[in-house]
Amino acid sequence: MVTSTLTDYSLSERQWNLAHKVAIDLVLDDADTNELGKALSYLRAIQQEPDAGKRFLRYLETLAKQGYRIGHSKRTSGYFASMESVCKQYLQGDLENGAKLLAIIGWSFRLMRYYKDGVPPETIRTIGDEIEVTEGQSERQAEIAEAMEKVDISVGSKLEAIVAGIKGNRVTYEMLGTIRLTQKEPKKASSLSEGQTVGVEITELKDDETIKKVKLID
Repeated sequence: MVTSTLTDYSLSERQWNLAHKVAIDLVLDDADTNELGKALSYLRAIQQEPDAGKRFLRYLETLAKQGYRIGHSKRTSGYFASMESVCKQYLQGDLENGAKLLAIIGWSFRLMRYYKDGVPPETIRTIGDEIEVTEGQSERQAEIAEAMEKVDISVGSKLEAIVAGIKGNRVTYEMLGTIRLTQKEPKKASSLSEGQTVGVEITELKDDETIKKVKLID
């Protein structure tokens, strides 16, 4: 077991969960960790201000609207929009205390690095001011590996999937009975229903040759 100690403002269990949710959603959106780091630096600079939380959200709104002027690529605007959307969704109730908000975002920033490296959520726990990561292959990882051995997992391959969940324009697909993947379907989410069986095509793989992205087959 590997443990890294990260001291910060003490968080409640609810706030730890928020930090995880922000990190996971940003990774699912393929957001840039460095851009969240820049926003974190801004919040750190204003954390003592009485309206720090509201100013932070306004800052994200400005980035989302004007990102095309300052971004290094077209994708940067998408990163800003994702940060604004996710932070508005989860952090509206935590804007009054700038230091506490800074701690939540700070942990989200750290957790993003774990999730981007492929560490599954079920192997990460926050205990006090520590992140604990269980080494070795989790039971779920083993199930996924076994399922993937039975089919052709390559870009262009087609699979049958079940719509396991729908949240706004985010759709969670379950493939091979064990692999779950959530991604945005802005044009198609409203036409789907939970439990529906659909066809998907693999469009991108991770470095370890597991599925990273799929697209719905019309």
